[in-house]
Amino acid sequence: MASAKTARSRGTPVKENGTKFEEGLNVFKSDKFDAQSYIQSRCSLNEKEIKQLCSHLMDLRKASAEEMRRSVYANYAAFIRTSKEISDLEGELYSIRNLLSTQAALIHGLAEGVPIDSLSKSASEGSTASTIFEDKEPSDLDKWLVEFPDLLDVLLAERRVDEALAALDEGDRIASEAKEMKTLNPTMLIALQMSITERRQKLADQLAEAACQPSTRGNELRAAISALKKLGDGPRANSLLLNAHFQRYQYNMQSLRPSSTSYGGAYTAALSQLVFSAIAQAASDSLAIFGKEPAYTSELVMWATKQTEAFALLVKRHALASSAAAGGLRAAAECVQIALGHCSLLEARGLALCPVLLKLFRPSVEQALEANLKRIEESTAALAAADDWILTYPPATSRQSGRLSTASVGNTTAFQHKLTSSAHRFNLMVQDFFEDVGPLLSMQLGGQTLEGLFQVFNSYVSMLIKALPGSMEEEANFEGSGNKIVRMAETEAQQIALLANASLLADELLPRAAMKLSPTNQASYNDDPRRRPDRQNRHPEQREWKRRLVGSVDRLKETFCRQHALDLIFTEDGDSHLTADMYINMDGNVDELEWGPSLIFQELFIKLNRMASLAADMFVGRERFATLLLMRLTETVILWLSDDQSFWDDIEEGPRPLGPLGLQQFYLDMKFVICFASQGRYLSRILHRVVNEIISKAMTAFAATGMDPNGVLPEDEWFNDVCQDAIERLSGKPKAINGDRDLNSPTASVSAQSISSVRSHGSS
Repeated sequence: MASAKTARSRGTPVKENGTKFEEGLNVFKSDKFDAQSYIQSRCSLNEKEIKQLCSHLMDLRKASAEEMRRSVYANYAAFIRTSKEISDLEGELYSIRNLLSTQAALIHGLAEGVPIDSLSKSASEGSTASTIFEDKEPSDLDKWLVEFPDLLDVLLAERRVDEALAALDEGDRIASEAKEMKTLNPTMLIALQMSITERRQKLADQLAEAACQPSTRGNELRAAISALKKLGDGPRANSLLLNAHFQRYQYNMQSLRPSSTSYGGAYTAALSQLVFSAIAQAASDSLAIFGKEPAYTSELVMWATKQTEAFALLVKRHALASSAAAGGLRAAAECVQIALGHCSLLEARGLALCPVLLKLFRPSVEQALEANLKRIEESTAALAAADDWILTYPPATSRQSGRLSTASVGNTTAFQHKLTSSAHRFNLMVQDFFEDVGPLLSMQLGGQTLEGLFQVFNSYVSMLIKALPGSMEEEANFEGSGNKIVRMAETEAQQIALLANASLLADELLPRAAMKLSPTNQASYNDDPRRRPDRQNRHPEQREWKRRLVGSVDRLKETFCRQHALDLIFTEDGDSHLTADMYINMDGNVDELEWGPSLIFQELFIKLNRMASLAADMFVGRERFATLLLMRLTETVILWLSDDQSFWDDIEEGPRPLGPLGLQQFYLDMKFVICFASQGRYLSRILHRVVNEIISKAMTAFAATGMDPNGVLPEDEWFNDVCQDAIERLSGKPKAINGDRDLNSPTASVSAQSISSVRSHGSS
């Protein structure tokens, strides 16, 4: 009952589906069925839907093609191996078919042989038949059948391959005709076929043996492989051809014995010549014998790739490993260049094996690159420990300076830049580092090279920062600085020399050297050096790299300006030279007041004037950097004043308010900064804006006391005169004639009209 119920429960959906299917077919059985209207009702797509459908189908087509491509690439090696196995299997099936045909013919002959009752014939009949047979003359075919095996044996013994092939072909033709026309009885036909098969196998073994002999050369090898292919054993012939070339160059390599003292480039060149010549010859022979048949071509590519990988391992073991470990980038690069040069010659034969070499050589070149950069960093650090931080021209005995001297003939020493000893060493090592960058470009290591060089330069800048007095604790944690000992730059001239080192390397020398990493610039690298940075700037990667170099220099410049600003503002005991008291307490000493900039701003002017004189000698041709340095130092002092909250708390909310004289002195100090910065051509927009904001802030604090700041301040002309007089006095220039104006009486020049006028000192 359960099984019946189950059967019924299972049969119900089938019946229902069958009923629905029959109902669906009724529309086609109707006599009024209109195929055109039916199709239109089912396919009523508008133009937009049709386009969407087409687009969807195209996407599916592309996805299918991409999936097929990935599948082929992912399984290429398995595909080649399977193809080879199929070819071998075809050969074996061919042999099996011949054996089965022979056996079938033999069995068929035995089945159709002489009847048993014929054996009971009388002896007389037998003797009569024997007499008749003896009297019958043998035919030409009978004679050929008797002579054919002996002829083949003679040809095989004498190694007359072409004649043996022709004889075998003739035997196959006669056997085929005899089988078709039944001119031979089955026994004789089977004997003929077996004879042909045995001699064919014997000839194939002879050819294979000859191909495996190291003494078989050139034409003999190609003839043997070609004959073996004609015998129908192409896969074996192809394997023997490739193995013969492999054995040949392996034999030749026995005389190539690398030693620890041998030159890596020479070993690489000799080995490259052997390996890639063998691959090239194998490719030529394969093309001549097998043509462009995919199965044989694919096996050739796999074999060539395997030999290239083995070659790369030998070069890495005997040439690249030692060079890479010692940081010998040039030696490693030369080995790679030699190998790639020989390998690239195979591209004309359709073998692109350079990517295989590049993939295998890349780790060694990267190791050499890192070790070389590490050597540059350590060598420069060692010199920085004893650098006197005095700018000099490059040593005349160095190879790089000789190149610079040659470039500057007729233009004195325009391109002989002055650096300290550690910077000269850094520059020379970098120039030498970029002597041979071909492999770095072909291996797409240009970006990694630039990044590594930036890290080395950043480490050098960190050492320059440590050379600034008082920066040891602040800069000890910079990456790359470590615990390296650096000689202190005690004087301002030595400290500015640090900036000269970093700025010249970042702005000109390193970008010029790095231009060799731009393939489009290699041909024109020996052009006018003055135009090289412009060409370099056209490459976004190097432009970004140079921007990072300049950013590292800015780190040094910021530290320099911050420390000099702090030296101005604070005493050795930590007290400040710039406090609110120096302005608030002025109104108590009216009798002894002598107008002039405050002492700290006079010291700032003297420091800037002194640094400008030093920079003029150190930044020849790069005056803009010196101007930016002075601009940044001035900004640092004024920004510190703007951000000193304790100063402004005392001015705005202190126990004593800012008086008229204090406001005048503060205004005079700010006008003095604007005046000497403007005359020195380092008045920046930031400095001008911050000074105006500070003046406005002080005037607002003064106005909070209930007094009008415009009523107590003299005209700007008086401030300008006082500032100019201070500049001339501090600069050592003769004092200008100021007419009848009494600089110690500012109120004498303030007319009633000017006092009542509204002035905006914050924007002056």
